[in-house]
Amino acid sequence: MATIKELKRIAAQVRRDIIRQTAGANSGHPGGSLGCADFLTALYFRVMKHNPKFKMNGKDEDMFFLSNGHISPVWYSVLARSGYFKVKELATFRKINSRLQGHPATHEGLPGIRVASGSLGQGISVAIGTALAKKLDGDKRMVYVLTGDGELQEGQVWEALMFASHHKVDNLITVVDWNGQQIDGPTKKVMALGNLEAKWKSFGWKVMNMDGHNMSEILKTLAEAKKESGKGKPICILMKTSMGKGVDFMEGTHKWHGKATNAEQTKIALSQLEETLGDY
Repeated sequence: MATIKELKRIAAQVRRDIIRQTAGANSGHPGGSLGCADFLTALYFRVMKHNPKFKMNGKDEDMFFLSNGHISPVWYSVLARSGYFKVKELATFRKINSRLQGHPATHEGLPGIRVASGSLGQGISVAIGTALAKKLDGDKRMVYVLTGDGELQEGQVWEALMFASHHKVDNLITVVDWNGQQIDGPTKKVMALGNLEAKWKSFGWKVMNMDGHNMSEILKTLAEAKKESGKGKPICILMKTSMGKGVDFMEGTHKWHGKATNAEQTKIALSQLEETLGDY
């Protein structure tokens, strides 16, 4: 089991991988990816029971779905670093014939990917269906799904929330990347989300909050969320993050939602991120 110190080192390398993937392809979504590096590192290297010898049905394993599929660089890095495929394959991100598409896809057969994602609003519905299937199979493992705060502007999300609470899908943990940014600007300017905690609670969910850049808090909150499973309510964690976390000129702005760094910017970004596991 990885220690907090080890998790921080892995997350630092994951952030380097994100910058190098998007810069190498001259496209992609580095901002949100950098913001979710700590959470996904904790999930794959400490929290979830999962097997890099990938089984599509996920029987007797915890399962994760990335609803905001545009932040694929962080997921690809975590999957590779935890043994699902060779790390050197990260160099093929968004290249012709690569298994590492801009948004996660299944027809290339990339281990770790169970559903194509990136059509915003759909991931929670997929996770709910999977969680219900686990209940029918008598599988006691958890289902996790990550969604973006801007993604909550999609109507399908709120239908899914009603369905999950009505059917007591209590083996599901939904994490919202609450960075306050989306591709066109701050969420409060594009379409204000209001009181998210009150909204999720009113839809019948157990709601928790956490700092998405505090590794100790991430682990504690996820452990507490798991303890709440099986009590009749689906669980939501509102995770406060900073888009572009780890690179000073990228932090806290929507401008790096979907733009890669140029050569000079890449050099500056990498100088701020420690190489801990070795670059590909």
